[in-house]
Amino acid sequence: MEMTAMGTATQQAIQLEEQYGAHNYHPLPVVLSRGEGVYVWDVEGNRYVDFLSAYSAVSQGHCHPRIIGAMMEQVQRLTLTSRAFYNDQAGICNQFMCEFFGYDKVLMMNSGAEAGETALKLTRKWAYKVKGIAPDQAKTVYAAGNFWGRTLAAISSSTDPSSTTDFGPLLPGYIIIPYNDLTALEDCFKSDPNIAGFMVEPIQGEAGVVVPHEGYLRGVRDLCTKYNVLFIADEVQTGIGRTGKRICCDHENVKPDILVLGKALSGGAMPVSAVLASDEIMLTILPGEHGSTFGGNPLACAVTVAALQVVQDENLADNAEVTGQIFRDRMTALSQKTELVQSVRGKGLLNAIVITERPDLGHETAWELCLQFMANGLLCKPTHGDKIRFAPPLVITEEQMHDACDIIEKTVLAF
Repeated sequence: MEMTAMGTATQQAIQLEEQYGAHNYHPLPVVLSRGEGVYVWDVEGNRYVDFLSAYSAVSQGHCHPRIIGAMMEQVQRLTLTSRAFYNDQAGICNQFMCEFFGYDKVLMMNSGAEAGETALKLTRKWAYKVKGIAPDQAKTVYAAGNFWGRTLAAISSSTDPSSTTDFGPLLPGYIIIPYNDLTALEDCFKSDPNIAGFMVEPIQGEAGVVVPHEGYLRGVRDLCTKYNVLFIADEVQTGIGRTGKRICCDHENVKPDILVLGKALSGGAMPVSAVLASDEIMLTILPGEHGSTFGGNPLACAVTVAALQVVQDENLADNAEVTGQIFRDRMTALSQKTELVQSVRGKGLLNAIVITERPDLGHETAWELCLQFMANGLLCKPTHGDKIRFAPPLVITEEQMHDACDIIEKTVLAF
């Protein structure tokens, strides 16, 4: 569909945000005001297919009636008690999550970055209380290209200069090794008895949907077991059906020691994150040693149960597997028609295409292409310059997927 010209409502909204908001994002020039399922509408009334899903947070589709229903019911009863008191929703939600993902205990937080921090603190606590590492000597290992947030703890593991420049000094106790390299991982484990954990994304999302070779996750699990190191899976973006399985680690039937979740845990209705682990790991943290005022609040708990039930009842992981294959097949066929699309990669509905930069546009090629997608009714964003990530809501139908691929094909061939 053709978009109407940018109107005054769009311009006013963008100008207000530019004037009064921090300039820490570079959004596409579209102002959204409504969403339903896979579609969003801007303030001018134009409809778009959302192929970003708020970085996979809106996996159940925009404003899913069951999730919003649970939210509306709970918001009128009780929203926040803090953890100074028990509430009637937390235990129900904790049990549901532990049974859903197969763990003893869960610790709920708000953002994915907070969940990553929680996993790091748990790992260090376990290192001293269980593994027996000397005080303040524990180290954690991360893969180059990782992304798990913008806090100082998160950027201390980053290899992206835009994350780290002018934010030092960074946290100590971090080791960075190449991604998708089991030899490097074992060499690292062998060389240092003070390593407590290895935190890794099963697919690196922000890096441009980098998929490791088959067997990598199984190898990580085996090496962590062999050297008594905790395997921490950052599934904030890849978890909850996104890659065609319940969590991405399920593709290789491996169970991380610590599972980090966020984003789609609430279907995009509010910030909710969680860390799941065994009793041995989780119970190393005692009262007063970690927490969050909003973590595990009754509203978040009610919304989380509804969001996970939607994933289960609507078979969204299976749908992601089927529609994701349609997408990759269509994009692979497109890459044979034009040199603009270099390669296609992904799993389920977490995918990316690598773009060949046009001489006249250089590093702006992927950005300009995304502006053309927007003009033709599809929203997505580039990441790391020459890559465009495509991650629509998991509720997308096969017909909607083909329609979206038609937009992408038409836009790319015209470009």
